[in-house]
Amino acid sequence: MNTDAYIALGSNLGDRELNLLRAVAELGKTPGCRVTGLSRFYETSPVDMPPGTPSFYNAVARVATCLQPDVLLKELLRIEKDLFGRVPAAEPQSRRMDLDLLLYGALELQSPDLTIPHPRMLQRRFVLAPLADIAPDLQPPGSTVTIAGHLALLATNEQVQLLE
Repeated sequence: MNTDAYIALGSNLGDRELNLLRAVAELGKTPGCRVTGLSRFYETSPVDMPPGTPSFYNAVARVATCLQPDVLLKELLRIEKDLFGRVPAAEPQSRRMDLDLLLYGALELQSPDLTIPHPRMLQRRFVLAPLADIAPDLQPPGSTVTIAGHLALLATNEQVQLLE
């Protein structure tokens, strides 16, 4: 049985657009995953990063998956490490690829390794704008407001611009 999962993609090093496309392709090649939706790409200001940090390109993908959330997370971490050379760090850092599991069906989960829904997704325009492209009417678990509604209510100074 497949579950719809939503995955945020972000890149601020190298060919950012190509990095997003490569990550989506790798998601599609992952056994037990099928990409069923992809947002437009956005250029966004870095959040909680040092001044002078390059801007990000961000998107959100919807995947139909039969993988359990912890297994899906391991696959996301594998893609970050194996394809993009990401090394875990205690502080936020520039990176060729960041993959975050935002939502997994209607599941609410809190474990030492994984929290679903993603704990900061409703506070980040760079997540909500692309997510609203592919799931504007989706209500995150525990919320009575749609993704589009959360985006409309969000008050941040983030710069989020649709790529042409």
